[in-house]
Amino acid sequence: MGHTATPEAESGGLTATEHRLANGLRVVLSEDHLTPVAAVCLWYDVGSRHEVKGRTGLAHLFEHLMFQGSANVTGNGHFELVQSAGGSLNGTTSFERTNYFETMPAHQLELALWLEADRMGSLLSALDLQSLDNQRDVVKNERRQRYDNVPYGTAFERLTAMAYPDGHPYHHTPIGSMADLDAASLEDARAFFRTYYAPNNAVLAVVGDIDPEQTLAWIEKYFGTIPAHDGKPAPRDGSLPGVMGGQLREVVEEDVPSRALMAAYRLPHDGTREADAADLALTVLGGGESSRLHNRLVRRDRSAVAAGFGLLRLAGAPSLGWLDVKTSSGVEVPAIEAAVDEELARFAEEGPTPEEMERAQAQLEREWLDRLATVGGRADELCRYAVLFGDPQLALTAVKRILDITADEVRAVAAATLRPDNRAVLVYEPTGSAAGEDSDEDEEGADQ
Repeated sequence: MGHTATPEAESGGLTATEHRLANGLRVVLSEDHLTPVAAVCLWYDVGSRHEVKGRTGLAHLFEHLMFQGSANVTGNGHFELVQSAGGSLNGTTSFERTNYFETMPAHQLELALWLEADRMGSLLSALDLQSLDNQRDVVKNERRQRYDNVPYGTAFERLTAMAYPDGHPYHHTPIGSMADLDAASLEDARAFFRTYYAPNNAVLAVVGDIDPEQTLAWIEKYFGTIPAHDGKPAPRDGSLPGVMGGQLREVVEEDVPSRALMAAYRLPHDGTREADAADLALTVLGGGESSRLHNRLVRRDRSAVAAGFGLLRLAGAPSLGWLDVKTSSGVEVPAIEAAVDEELARFAEEGPTPEEMERAQAQLEREWLDRLATVGGRADELCRYAVLFGDPQLALTAVKRILDITADEVRAVAAATLRPDNRAVLVYEPTGSAAGEDSDEDEEGADQ
């Protein structure tokens, strides 16, 4: 097992070493003896983009199944063992990966490594129809609670489906559809595990108060005997033209608190200078209460109660710029949309001011520092750059790339992408009591 380390001068004093087991598992270690804790983070290179039509939601369903027991840990034992040892844990699923993580007292690190290795190597032997049906119901209920039965809950799903055409690997979101969750069979789940939950399809990061030599010995002991699997299909091509070439639009009439304008803009792939420039552009335009859209819509015009613009970074497909504006009572969406377009056109023409660039870069730098300040956040970032870009060391120098971006680059990416012909638009019109209140105010000429 060889390793490389990041020069400390380029990474604010943080270092990371890389190793690879014979079965293909990539290991990244980062020592930090400030506090007696250690984080274990395991990223599998599988997300909703790897799913096929008719079987959406499998990646997220499997995230839940990974906590349902393995050969040596039954039922809810994974949670119980970690929490009784003073640790915390969870797992998440996205378009591009599924991750699992624990933060433990440093002297309990071996337990976390054993638990992750046990379910990677033996979950299949414990997976049965009862476990599948149990977690299928949990995921369906999660969908109801977080998507179907909350105001604006399906907005992201709707805009994603518009921004990425039918058949595109990012057309559906990780939660999946009810019909596909119902259709998933035990053999589907087993085949999914065999294909994607293999050491050569994963990156393991361990960060914190660790002894690297002892940590590597434990990793070799517990993960080294798990066989590799070479049957993973290549992910489907996610490339698309740089702009949509026209505006897509949908009006949703639902029982929501207020009218809303939401939009998704197609932006450059993550890992590029253009994506970093886009991040800065959206931060200036909609990143917090000092942003242009907040100042214009909320403070000056008082036509909105909230206005934000953020970036969903994606490596395997164009990223998404996410606009979200909730209107003030009685305000119509066309007035909001006209003001937004006016601000975007002015920004594309003039670009950010020096003060806006400094503030946006400082904001993104602070967010980067916040992520790397905790052992869990740093482990996650190391895994992210290893899985998506092949180099975990990039996590430790990401802020330098943000600070190198110029105002001209920010203006250029805004001019190229933040245009009416490059967006999917979702307009929410309230029904029921909310609609009635707005209608009465409109008839009376109120503008509050």
